[in-house]
Amino acid sequence: MEGFFLEYGNLLLRWLHVIAGIAWIGESIYFVMLDLSLHTPKGEHAKKLGVYGEMWAVHGGGFYHNQKYLTNPAELPDDLHWSFWKSYTTWLSGFALFMLLYLMRADIYLVNPASPWEWARNMNGTEAGILAVAFLVIGYNVYSRLCRIISPSVEHDGLLSVAVGVMMVIVAWLTTQIFPGRAAFLITGALMATCMSASVFFWIIPGQRRMVKALKAGEKPNPLDGALGKQRSVHNTYFTLPVIFLMLSNHYSFTYTNEYAWIIMSLFIFAGAVIRQYFVLRHTGKNDLRYPLAGIAMLAIIGWIAAPSPAPATPAPTPVAQASQAGGAAPAAASAQAGVTLEQVHGIMTARCTECHSAKPTQAGFAAAPAGIMLDTNAQTLQHAEQIKQVVASKYMPLANLTQMTDAERAVIAAWNGK
Repeated sequence: MEGFFLEYGNLLLRWLHVIAGIAWIGESIYFVMLDLSLHTPKGEHAKKLGVYGEMWAVHGGGFYHNQKYLTNPAELPDDLHWSFWKSYTTWLSGFALFMLLYLMRADIYLVNPASPWEWARNMNGTEAGILAVAFLVIGYNVYSRLCRIISPSVEHDGLLSVAVGVMMVIVAWLTTQIFPGRAAFLITGALMATCMSASVFFWIIPGQRRMVKALKAGEKPNPLDGALGKQRSVHNTYFTLPVIFLMLSNHYSFTYTNEYAWIIMSLFIFAGAVIRQYFVLRHTGKNDLRYPLAGIAMLAIIGWIAAPSPAPATPAPTPVAQASQAGGAAPAAASAQAGVTLEQVHGIMTARCTECHSAKPTQAGFAAAPAGIMLDTNAQTLQHAEQIKQVVASKYMPLANLTQMTDAERAVIAAWNGK
């Protein structure tokens, strides 16, 4: 029952997280489109009222006339719309998911036995969990300090963008060296999401509240409040697509189990940013194809890096541990030259993987079929052949090698042709 309740909690939190995220990102994308599609008002009345820009739109069977004021609207209604709860709900539900799925089993999901650094390999679950949370806290503070040092008056935002890009490459490298690949991708995405939501909480909304307070008091708002809020909002715009990918990356093991996972992650971050830039420019009437082409080029490089090496035509014989039928270990296997059969591979799955990847897992605390992968039958093993070969070759699975899969068994799976 424990596994079921964990999985049900996962379902409900993930549902909330996705709904809130769609609402937040959708609203953010809409306001970016609106802001960049504004035209100088043509009517003299609008100009006299201080309208900065306006846009006419048609949608849902009606017509909309949007107008933007900077810091001098004629009046502010009491029902002024604020955009922040969607951001907070997305982050809080995401962190709750991180706690449920990673921090509660940090010894398995956050400790990397393959880390090149001995201290990382020797961490216990508590230490790994604290370090993962510290990445979010320290990472946001480094990002915020970069903003305040490099472009405190939004005069050097180009240089700031370069610095933030370098920071994310460093984070991608560090997380993949310290944590298991899947956790590294998630933590990097969570850091970017933390920067986004914390910017709303600490900068965008407080600045807007000060502006509203000044206007209601009949005072002139500080234009820097609006400028700094805009600065952080722009960063959030370019973080959006990379964060979405990093949140989905756990479904694609070829990305995070690769030897060059940090390069793959960095390229995905920059590909998302330049593709977003294309759409941002489209809102201003520009159709600069260099940006989507650059994004496509980065995605092509990722495909080249992540593609598995072709198996040798005549592999050397592969010794495999004999398995006694009574002991329930892996079955005996022939040499690679004779060909590894599906039955041999499924025998290894039964011995080493179905404690978790089963309709009825025996590993305590695990829900049925993590990531939706069940390996109870030959057909199910065949269905997930490529994923099995990838995660076993990288030693990402079994997690923390809880079931003690041997190198000989890994060699059998490596020699399998997936048929």
